[in-house]
Amino acid sequence: MSLGITEITLILVVILLLFGGKRIPELARALGKASYEYKKAKELIKKEADEIKDAIEDAQEKPEEYKPNDV
Repeated sequence: MSLGITEITLILVVILLLFGGKRIPELARALGKASYEYKKAKELIKKEADEIKDAIEDAQEKPEEYKPNDV
């Protein structure tokens, strides 16, 4: 389902009425920061997952070299 120009215009008018013209830049800035932080966290998690996957694959390829700590 996609939004048409009428729906987008209506949404923008409602936002303008609810928050006022002065608050909209603040909200947009906060939304931009949140989006940046989300992308940064997503990349960090992906990097850590790839490192764990690589470590597991290395341990499976060389089982004689892998010595777990005493449990």
